[in-house]
Amino acid sequence: MHRISPIPLTVQAFADFGDVVEASPEKMFSINEGTTNRFHDLASIDVERDGGRPMVNIFRGTPYPFPLTIRMMEKHPLGSQFFMPLDPFDYLVAVAEAKPTVMPEDVLVFSCSHKQGVNFKPGVWHHPLLVLAEQQDFLVIDRAGEGVNLVEQDLASPIMVDLDENNPQGRLEPRPRQ
Repeated sequence: MHRISPIPLTVQAFADFGDVVEASPEKMFSINEGTTNRFHDLASIDVERDGGRPMVNIFRGTPYPFPLTIRMMEKHPLGSQFFMPLDPFDYLVAVAEAKPTVMPEDVLVFSCSHKQGVNFKPGVWHHPLLVLAEQQDFLVIDRAGEGVNLVEQDLASPIMVDLDENNPQGRLEPRPRQ
C-alpha cells in the first residue's frame, strides 16, 4: 500500500491539472458603480468538444471512512470539470496527469480551503469528492452531451492518505457546520 500526505493547494502546484479558483486580488476589479468586486476569468471551462454544452449541478458529498484510502480514479476526456464548495468546510483533491492510465505513484493529494475551487482540465485523473465534513455541497460545472465522458480505473494498489482524525487536514482547522 502506498501512503501520501496532502500538500497545500496553490495555483503553481495545481497548474498541470487545471485551475485553482479563488478570490485573488490580482483578478479583481470594481463594477456596478463600485458596489461589486468582480474576480474575473478564473477558470477555463472546456466542454464544447463533440457538441457538448455546459451543465450546472450541485453535488452533495459525504466522507469516506477513516483511514482514508484511495482505490480508484476517474477522468473526463471530453470536458473540464469545475468544483466550488458551497459550505464552509475544507476538503481534499486527489489528481494525476492526463494520460492513458494512472498508477498509485502518479497521484498527488491537495488540501483545499473552503474558499478555493478547482477546475480539472479534460482528461486529468481525479478521485471523486473527498469531503471531510459530515456533508458538503459543491457547485459543479461539467459537460452534458453525447459521447463517453467518464473513464474509471481501479488502482494497482490502494493509497492511504495520511490524516489526523482529530484534524484531518493538518494545517487547516476543521470548521463546524453553520
